[in-house]
Amino acid sequence: MGEACGVATIWRRCVGMAGRLSAGPFGTEIDLENAIELRGVHKTFGSKVAVNKLDLVIPRGSLCGFIGPNGAGKTTTIRMIMSIIFPDRGELNVLGKSSAVESKDQIGYLPEERGLYRKMKVGQFLVYMGRLKGMHSAGLEKKVKDWLAKVGLGDCFRKKCEELSKGMQQKVQFISAVLHEPELVILDEPFSGLDPVNRRLLRDLINEQHASGKTLIFSTHAMFEAEQLCERVFMINRGEKVLDGPLDEIWAKYDPRCIFVETLDAVDDGMVQFAQSQPGVREAIPSPRGIEVRMHPHAETSPVMSALAGRLPIRRIELKRPNLEDIFIELVGGSAAAIKAELADLHGEGSTASMQETSA
Repeated sequence: MGEACGVATIWRRCVGMAGRLSAGPFGTEIDLENAIELRGVHKTFGSKVAVNKLDLVIPRGSLCGFIGPNGAGKTTTIRMIMSIIFPDRGELNVLGKSSAVESKDQIGYLPEERGLYRKMKVGQFLVYMGRLKGMHSAGLEKKVKDWLAKVGLGDCFRKKCEELSKGMQQKVQFISAVLHEPELVILDEPFSGLDPVNRRLLRDLINEQHASGKTLIFSTHAMFEAEQLCERVFMINRGEKVLDGPLDEIWAKYDPRCIFVETLDAVDDGMVQFAQSQPGVREAIPSPRGIEVRMHPHAETSPVMSALAGRLPIRRIELKRPNLEDIFIELVGGSAAAIKAELADLHGEGSTASMQETSA
């Protein structure tokens, strides 16, 4: 990625556009308890509708995942929130202002398009970004060094950015997004290309930022990451909002009424037939690890679990919690197998070796 696409360039471009902002305040009173509000936001590119009449509220202090397949409208929505592009119509509010530009020093942003000033030294780049975002020079270099040590890059202060691997560069850009202690942190596909060790490190850093009271938004097409991290999610598909709310409420609403039985022995037809014969069971589906027992709505699960535990050679039995992929498939329709295959491709399953190479 060339220097012209660097984060600093985006911020300078935003500042330069400040005089051209036309979005006014909402007709109703602004709720200062919300970090972000979008009302009727609509964006097209030629004949393609990228975001369609979107309403969205992100409360202050929340950790929210923007989820959906590639091309769903996540990055377009984030760029409108950041005032990098503007909606064709609709209104938005960011930290009590009608534009992110008015609150730019209170926002940290990691764009989807990674970009560092490759010829600059890492420490020099981060000090520059801190100053660009309103930080005082006093103590800034020490803070940069402390952050680099925290992410395992303590020896990189004087290295050029181009000398770092992609995973290292991504950690440097994360530091640049949070160095100035913003109130709102927006991370666009932050886990892309990271190996498992660095994914865990980034999850810990995101949780740490959230625990300190900051509002965090991150976009991802890997829905399991949102399940692991978020307290609320916003799901988008083909520019349309399909789900929005706290995760615990979503789990309750889309409870699949499903029992999973992990067996000690290989599953045979007799086990499946016994599970299928229990009152309230809609279907029993064998899997390599056991049996998935799907219940009719409102059927009691406890008697069925007791019967299965008393008859089958069980290693483990549990109520299965819905996952966001299953909920997504239920909401958007279509072939479950085809959608699962597409999501698996987006997750990069089977590409661990390549992730380790890029993130070393």
